[in-house]
Amino acid sequence: MSHIEAQEAAEGVGSQIPDRKPEPSARGRMLREFWYYFSENKGAVVGLWVFAAVVLIAILAPVIAPFDPTAQNRDALLIPPIWQEGGVWPYLLGTDAVGRDMLSRLIYGARYSLFIGLVVVTLSVTVGISIGLLAGYLRGWFDTVVMRVMDIILAFPSLLLALVLVAVLGPGLVNAMIAIALVLQPHFVRLTRASVMAEKQRDYVTAARVVGASPFRLMVVTILPNCLGPLIVQATLSFSSAILDAAALGFLGLGAQPPTPEWGTMLADAQEFVLRAWWVVTFPGIAILITVLAINLVGDGLRDALDPKLKRS
Repeated sequence: MSHIEAQEAAEGVGSQIPDRKPEPSARGRMLREFWYYFSENKGAVVGLWVFAAVVLIAILAPVIAPFDPTAQNRDALLIPPIWQEGGVWPYLLGTDAVGRDMLSRLIYGARYSLFIGLVVVTLSVTVGISIGLLAGYLRGWFDTVVMRVMDIILAFPSLLLALVLVAVLGPGLVNAMIAIALVLQPHFVRLTRASVMAEKQRDYVTAARVVGASPFRLMVVTILPNCLGPLIVQATLSFSSAILDAAALGFLGLGAQPPTPEWGTMLADAQEFVLRAWWVVTFPGIAILITVLAINLVGDGLRDALDPKLKRS
């Protein structure tokens, strides 16, 4: 057997050995790197555990809530928490002015707040990224019109604009979510547009265009995946903003309507009892504070993990 034949035989045998797929190991390495930089921020880790606990409570609300959140007990009006004089064991955190269990309403309130945040962020991200992607890629008159509209929206205080939109659409949880999504949308439009404009000039985009990639493929497959880092961080922060704005609208009577156990609505119902029944105001406020703070801490950790400029060598 000649040297060439031996080499070809060896190559034939080697070709029968299945190639190792580097993708899983590369993906695992990226995940380990992401978790390393995320876990460097201890506050982000604490926030992640707290947020996970809130999500778990919301999912298991029908199981762990001791009472129906809308059930009224006229024989148990404004009962204080168990550790205060006059408290009773069935109502660990007391009752409100119509005898509804505070603990059950807080537990179900987590469901509403997370649902509001999820719907608002989904709407804002979907519409905002789509518009920003088109504006950054097409430029021209479309980009000019879009950016002027976004500038007008950003010129108004977010809560004030949300109030106006809800007043036009009518009070209610669905209308409140639509209004908040419209208010938060410009942040995603501007961020996506800026990222697309920066990525559009890079060599890999030029190479994809040269080989015949369509504009849709260039935008969605080639450019968009490289813009997701800042958008993920913005989505996390917008999640907490949505919860706060929804609570504010509920407090003003324009969001979720009674007897819905939404934290902002609970605060609105408890205004007149601030001095003589502190728990009906304090507990919903603490729930909003803890949830929003946890989400913001997670967003801060995501920024550290996804932004290469902040990663320490």
